Amino acid sequence: MSMSFNPCLLIPVFNHAEPLPKIVEQLATYRLPCILVDDGSQETCAATIRNLCTLYPWVQSIRLEINQGKGGAVKAGLLLANSQGYSHAIQIDADGQHDLDDLHKFITAAQANPDAVIIGRPIFDASIPKLRYYARYLTHVWVYINTLSCRIHDSMCGYRVYPVATCANLIQTTTLEDRMAFDVEILVRLDWLGVAMVSIPTRVGYPQDGISHFRGWEDNLRISLTHARLFFGMLLRLPKLLARHFK
Repeated sequence: MSMSFNPCLLIPVFNHAEPLPKIVEQLATYRLPCILVDDGSQETCAATIRNLCTLYPWVQSIRLEINQGKGGAVKAGLLLANSQGYSHAIQIDADGQHDLDDLHKFITAAQANPDAVIIGRPIFDASIPKLRYYARYLTHVWVYINTLSCRIHDSMCGYRVYPVATCANLIQTTTLEDRMAFDVEILVRLDWLGVAMVSIPTRVGYPQDGISHFRGWEDNLRISLTHARLFFGMLLRLPKLLARHFK
């Protein structure tokens, strides 16, 4: 079923006091409502968020007093967006990695495919850490296995557009990862539900002074464990997925 297009921006924030103001300033030209989810940030960042909400009337925030992780923050933001009647949430990371000049491409794709998830397909420059670059390929293979398809080209890019009602229902009925593995898990589970995936090529950089909370080996381990858990979920859905594959 298609839906009316009433989008908002959704930015999970954890101690991104330096890059966040510039990001919000760049987003001002779009005049879209923006939800900043303060994931238990230190007071310096919390004050920055409060100032942005005062400076820009289209920006609002919610605060999680205890850090939940990226997934926990995005889930809180999606549930708030759903309660406020938004149809789509455009997720943007707060560390300055995403090319905001491409935002119009995501909006256009979401308008043309209102029931789909629009996912960034990263075009990396030389600034990407090598461990993260090669770990992505392992994740790609797992996602192909767990969906029995290549519908999801990149499950780790945080630049994406979610259909809010569909995601809110999934969050309320399924226990999803709270940290970095959330980005992967929610796409696989939405794919299992038959939600379409549309990929948009977009440049992704890693600023030298950027703040990333990806915790190397620890987050890669959590993502691997999530893949293993999803694999057993895939086995339970194997007949349905095979039927969809050969349809």
